[in-house]
Amino acid sequence: MTGPRFVLISALGFALMSALVKEAGHLGIPLLQIIFVRAVISVALSLADIHRAGVHPLGHRRVLLLGRGLSGFLALTCVFYALLHLSMTQATILQYLHPVFTALLAFVFLAERPTAATMACIALSLLGLVCMTMPYWESGASETASLWPIMAGLGGALGSGIAYTLVRKLVASEHPSVIVLYFPLVCMPGTLLLGGTNFVWPTATGWWVLLGVGCFTQIGQLALTKAMQLDAASRVTSLSYVQIIFAAVLGLLVFGEIPTRATLAGGGLILAGAIVSVWMQPRLVPAS
Repeated sequence: MTGPRFVLISALGFALMSALVKEAGHLGIPLLQIIFVRAVISVALSLADIHRAGVHPLGHRRVLLLGRGLSGFLALTCVFYALLHLSMTQATILQYLHPVFTALLAFVFLAERPTAATMACIALSLLGLVCMTMPYWESGASETASLWPIMAGLGGALGSGIAYTLVRKLVASEHPSVIVLYFPLVCMPGTLLLGGTNFVWPTATGWWVLLGVGCFTQIGQLALTKAMQLDAASRVTSLSYVQIIFAAVLGLLVFGEIPTRATLAGGGLILAGAIVSVWMQPRLVPAS
């Protein structure tokens, strides 16, 4: 199977996960409990895959793997919070601002000079963010609380940017399931420490929803990691934006969410930034 196909599988898996997270919130399941159950399922599935592959579960570059787990925990907590308080389309669009943070982190810590394509992507993405948040700023103090989910979405994008950068360094030496394993290994104790006393016993429907969150997240993560092994990181990142479309369709069909004009305009600019970034990237000319 090719890299682009793995990207599509990953995007659909994450979109279905997002829908189930939102449904879990509607069922009264606390945010940190959703993350905990998802982590338990992910650990079980990852260990089973690691056993089949015959690789060491702790990997080789353990400091980087731990950093990937911590950044993933930050990103996941913020993204889930945004999903519970915003529409699926809005939360997903904010999550996909991570290329902006990835480029900034690469410039600061890796001394990588941003290309014209990267600068265009950043400019369009920031303009799109302004379009999305403008209604909240214009509404005044009455809508101030609504800005917190947006800030959480930005925090999720930052965490995702860090995680993407670390995954790119790890795929050359680590098995995909080992990279994925460190994510829930950090999430499990983190959620118990921060909110274990507030956990509730879900209904039968709630358990099925939580099971779906864990399974679809695992599918999304494994497919994304596999795609990054088979294709260029820039191509994988750009193709993964199809998740916005999946999220918009699921939000409309499942929750009756109709995107506002501000969301459509902002999302369109952010998506345009991704497309410009891909098409303006310099192509390698094969040797004759």
